[in-house]
Amino acid sequence: MDLTRVKLHPIGERRHKVSLKDFLTPESKVERHRLADYRNESLDELAETIAETHRNKKKTITMLGAHVIKCGLSLYVIRLMERGIITHVALNGAGAIHDFEVALIGATSEYVEKNLVDGSFGMARETGKINEIINGTDGGFGESVGRYVQDNLEFKQFSILANAYRLGIPVTVHVAIGTDIIHQHPNFDGASTGRASYRDFTILASSVANLDKGVVLNIGSAVVLPEVFLKALSVAKNLGYSVSTFTAANLDMIDHYRPRVNVVERPTSHGGRGFVILGRHERTIPYLYQQIMRALSS
Repeated sequence: MDLTRVKLHPIGERRHKVSLKDFLTPESKVERHRLADYRNESLDELAETIAETHRNKKKTITMLGAHVIKCGLSLYVIRLMERGIITHVALNGAGAIHDFEVALIGATSEYVEKNLVDGSFGMARETGKINEIINGTDGGFGESVGRYVQDNLEFKQFSILANAYRLGIPVTVHVAIGTDIIHQHPNFDGASTGRASYRDFTILASSVANLDKGVVLNIGSAVVLPEVFLKALSVAKNLGYSVSTFTAANLDMIDHYRPRVNVVERPTSHGGRGFVILGRHERTIPYLYQQIMRALSS
């Protein structure tokens, strides 16, 4: 199939399900009121653990599925990065795309069912700028896109990638080729993307090597990031790093095999602690943030 013949369309012609008006704000009194009757003992315990990890200057790695961004929760992640609580963010390719589109136009998430009918699904020309960025860099995927967003895009304050770059926090993007809309574009180069994402894998492995007595969170990634984490952990141990006692938590709306087994159960089977916490991201993430802040202030 000759993908150079693929027809692209301006992103301005596309309707979106999510815009900045849907983004939740940690500082909002409305948000605090919305959570007034919500309680989750596992999240309370996890928040205390994260706060203690921060006090002890240990690492908290946060792996995010794309739906976290589509739920309008980016600012919670950004605030935790700004406070030095989150020390590494890992995204899948879709997460990077939604983050980029939010920073570009203040909206994301197209109507797949409608656009699939005429083959316009995933064909927004401007989103393909990510390919240009990656094709022209020898650096990692996350850092390179984060730098571009920070330097060029209007709504960068809502971008996890840009804020991680601004704060000097490792941000990595782990791509499975063929799964992301920009892989359909004529300017996609598999070698460049593979090189950049591989560099990010080595960066993640370096962070995992220092995870002992820290925390790893997997929030909303069902397949890619749990698998990447497991391999990064094996690399770290193979190279002689002591990574045996840490807290692993999976937060998602339903129970999936890979996050539960490959993030929580297997890595903590010889030490550490695991949490599997189910619930809507719009409740669990703001509540976790609120409880972390409360634990740190006590």
